[in-house]
Amino acid sequence: MVLKQSQPDLSSEPKKRRKVGFANIDAGVEANECINIFLVERAEEVGSESSFRVDPIDLNQFFGDDGRIYGYKDLKVNVWFSGISFRAYADITYQSTSDGGKGITELIPALQKIFGESLLEKKDDFLQSFSTDFHYIRNIISNGEVLYPDTSKGSNGVSNHQMDGEAAPIEIVLMRLNSLPVGELYSRLVPLALLLVDGSSPIDITDPKWEIFLEVEKKTTQQGDTNVRLLGFAVVYCFYRYPDNSRLRISQILVLPNCQGQGHGRRLLEVINSVAISENVYDLTVEEPSDYLQHVRTCIDIPRLLAFEPVKPAVSSVASQLKEGKLSKRTSSIKSDPSATLVNTLREKLKITKKQFLQCWEVLIYLDIDQNDRNCMENYRILMSERMKADILGKDERKSGKQVIEIPNDYDHDMTFVMFSPPKSKDQVDENENQMEKNQDNQDEQLSKLVDERMEQIKQIAEKVALHS
Repeated sequence: MVLKQSQPDLSSEPKKRRKVGFANIDAGVEANECINIFLVERAEEVGSESSFRVDPIDLNQFFGDDGRIYGYKDLKVNVWFSGISFRAYADITYQSTSDGGKGITELIPALQKIFGESLLEKKDDFLQSFSTDFHYIRNIISNGEVLYPDTSKGSNGVSNHQMDGEAAPIEIVLMRLNSLPVGELYSRLVPLALLLVDGSSPIDITDPKWEIFLEVEKKTTQQGDTNVRLLGFAVVYCFYRYPDNSRLRISQILVLPNCQGQGHGRRLLEVINSVAISENVYDLTVEEPSDYLQHVRTCIDIPRLLAFEPVKPAVSSVASQLKEGKLSKRTSSIKSDPSATLVNTLREKLKITKKQFLQCWEVLIYLDIDQNDRNCMENYRILMSERMKADILGKDERKSGKQVIEIPNDYDHDMTFVMFSPPKSKDQVDENENQMEKNQDNQDEQLSKLVDERMEQIKQIAEKVALHS
């Protein structure tokens, strides 16, 4: 038999209230706000915040989905990156740590996502690397093929000359990345690419088709010793093209931050152009070039095209049509694209792709007209508007009845649209035309902004080309 235990009379006892406390939730700090990266070339510069500071694209991307660091009070991280050994050391300071609900971020593993094995744990080891690795770059390039300077003149008409203001001789050396020492150097350079090149990722250095162009500066000391300093590099892949040719693609190109603005990137591109021509590859392309790289590339290609005889009459033919009459009153557009024969010839001789040539083509036309002639410039703007509209809608949009309509979304209404061919039903056509009329003003405004931006780009390139001519 089970006896039921009697229950106390709870109604006679006073009720106790539970005390509920809310701890302060750790909001964390963005990586961009507490991490500084310095590029140093002497041990004496380590620890000084007046050293050259690197401005990375976005450090937040290496720290979780929200880019924040948790668990630290007054956190400060100074990363010192050596321009001699290309190793790094992180000086981490904070007042205290505590778990505020989001845990405590492990900083070293997060930094290793960027710097890999180049990140040294001990400061003394890092400081010592300035002396032990002083000739690191010199030793690496000793077995490379020197492409620049060259005593001969390139077949593309670009001479190998020292640029004005150079303080020391410059060399560009070609090496294969599957060589163990060169592959190790590249692994030490990867952090710079990750930090400074948007969308960059490491490559497979064991693939024998990868090559690296190293641009270095050589200085001879009073004792007769030669110091070699790395200025920049470019990584290029050689693709097979059926049946018996190859294509070169520039995957990464970077000038060290403290060496930028001195023409080193331009020189790298010029040398790669020369290699593409001398090896008679099918063409030379660039993988997802940034706006600035595209600008530099176009500034290099314009003089090459101006010096290529078949280009001038083709450009003049289009420019002459802009100098007469008003395009706004014409019932049909002028033929402004270069011929397929010219496009193919340029690919064969200068290794310039059609896409790149069309970028340069608009600049070439601009250079051939009188920029002070108001009517001519109005015609040029109309031409640019027609070309841009054709790029967006397609060249046959009038014939096929293609239209662009805006589609609302939760993020940015102005940036969402679709292209479609309207149905043939009269009622549906009328309905779609009404919708188009509502959106037409906004579309014209967007197109006008795009044309303004492109015109400004062309003007800047033309000024840069004139400056170097």
